[in-house]
Amino acid sequence: MFFLLSKILFYAIMPAVWLLALLLGAVVVRRPRWSRRLLVACAVLFVVLTNGALLNEALLAWELPPVRPTQLPTRLDAGVLLTGITKGSKSPHDRVYLSTGADRLTNALWLYRAGRIRRIIVSGGSGEVGGSKTGRSEAAQLATLLRLSGVPPQDILLEERSRNTRENALYTRQLLTQHPEIKSLVLVTSAFHQRRALGCFQQVGLHPIPFPAGYYSANRQATLAYWLLPDAGALANWSILLHELVGYVVYKVLGYC
Repeated sequence: MFFLLSKILFYAIMPAVWLLALLLGAVVVRRPRWSRRLLVACAVLFVVLTNGALLNEALLAWELPPVRPTQLPTRLDAGVLLTGITKGSKSPHDRVYLSTGADRLTNALWLYRAGRIRRIIVSGGSGEVGGSKTGRSEAAQLATLLRLSGVPPQDILLEERSRNTRENALYTRQLLTQHPEIKSLVLVTSAFHQRRALGCFQQVGLHPIPFPAGYYSANRQATLAYWLLPDAGALANWSILLHELVGYVVYKVLGYC
């Protein structure tokens, strides 16, 4: 039930849905005065939500800052790579399709190749309602790419049951009971998601070092174009940030992180 409600909530907090609701309200309402107010509210909200600078400032405040591999202790036992970066509904299903956030995979591979981690734990079943359409978990799909990149199969551990961040932490902890030799961890996930993920892992007794990846933010710029020009992609990125903020609050209230 929690999994399904989280999917419904994702659409309820989309700014594009808010704009559509205001426009529909302006058309349906019978009082011209209220109709004008709704149109003005829609216009103001549209200007705010398409301002790339405002979005970037919010992202810079929320995302954890980058960590250099040299800042990590030498040779950690494993890196935990969280999924949520594949397109399971895309066909044909004879390959792996990566979406925004694929830096999670490349950063985990980077840490492994740099000798900062000995093994990679890939955590994630399917985040799709109704399960994976490929017949394979997201963890299995990313493991395929890791093997193609030269990571030996014995250095890859799979957790294939989780459907959300809380379950990532719970099932990774269960997996580690079978591998008592793994004690030190680094957590690789998107920068905007790192706070909630880290909290979930700490809540179950694991204390990984955060390694943020997949940044949506960019460096701040002191130009008029940065502050004034609208950004068509800002609406979608506001949805991602708001979804994460609401998710963090809900997880805090429920005691998950």
